[in-house]
Amino acid sequence: MSDAEYATKSDLAYTRVRGLILSGELTPGQVLPQASLARTIGMSTTPLREALRRLKQDGLVELDAHRDARVRALDADEARDLLELRQTLDPLAASLAAGRRTDDDLTEIAGALDGLRPLSSSPSVQELESHHRFHAAIHRASHNALLVQTLDGLWVKTDRYRRHGLETDRGPEELEARATEHRLLYEAVRDGDGEAAAELMRRHVETSLAARSLDRLAEPSP
Repeated sequence: MSDAEYATKSDLAYTRVRGLILSGELTPGQVLPQASLARTIGMSTTPLREALRRLKQDGLVELDAHRDARVRALDADEARDLLELRQTLDPLAASLAAGRRTDDDLTEIAGALDGLRPLSSSPSVQELESHHRFHAAIHRASHNALLVQTLDGLWVKTDRYRRHGLETDRGPEELEARATEHRLLYEAVRDGDGEAAAELMRRHVETSLAARSLDRLAEPSP
């Protein structure tokens, strides 16, 4: 998307700063001096301040009373809360999608599946978004607007934990297992098998990068 396609400067600032956070260029706990950050994204501080307020709502940034900003630190409790919600809501969306998907939904899911590649240890925002597209296509096929909205918000908050989970090695067998799960999820939704879709999604979430991140964060400090 070109800069001209954004409705406001604050939308563009939001997208740029969010990308820096999700790409790992701005790290958890890092202080964000607004003047230097505005120079980094090539904008003034006015749209940046609005963008930071939106990022706070997303759970990606903290703002204190003096408007100093920092990237929100990773937190084991938040990681657990996100995982618990997704263990319930993602399988529900998959089950509903299997019963309600349209031909257009299946085309969208299949197209997103075709574009999936294993995430590298330092994925770009575009790589993370490719996985979001696949899961979001399944969510939308549930045709439950509130569920879709909720899961989209959870996905944004979870992306930083996915990156953290990627800091541990994944062997070729695990990568192949994840690719197989994606394919089987599509097939279960396509075939209208809600029970299989829900169980596949449940296992997918339980063995996800976010779950790996939680395990790391919950480890006692040496």
